[in-house]
Amino acid sequence: MAYLIMFAMAFLAATLIPFSSDAVFVGMLAMDYHPWLMLLAASAGNTLGGYTSFWLGHLGKWEWLEKYAKVKREKVEMWSNQIDRYGNWLALVTWFPFIGDVIAVALGFFRLSFWKIAILMAIGKTLRYLSIAFIWPWVEELFK
Repeated sequence: MAYLIMFAMAFLAATLIPFSSDAVFVGMLAMDYHPWLMLLAASAGNTLGGYTSFWLGHLGKWEWLEKYAKVKREKVEMWSNQIDRYGNWLALVTWFPFIGDVIAVALGFFRLSFWKIAILMAIGKTLRYLSIAFIWPWVEELFK
């Protein structure tokens, strides 16, 4: 059940809901849940949440951004320049707090290749949790 909770929290954190799954991940590591199963649950949930954000962006239209989000066309074109410059590689940083979700939506909005994004996003999000799991034993030792 705990791994399902981790999956759900990581999924929600990768959508536009402002939430940190890192704290849940660390808390569950502190409660001695199996680190590899936690890594699997967190990575899968966060990656699938990122895919959801990508597809929401893919459904977006210019008119909606201007009308509902009050985003000016010039701002979107600035993002377009960044997308053109860095392309699919931006998917590696969709794990960044706050801006990662926006990047995932933007990658979908500008219709980048899903399969390239999917692979790079999964790598970036997995490396995030792997690094936390890797340093956790040292951090835990500091607080004993």
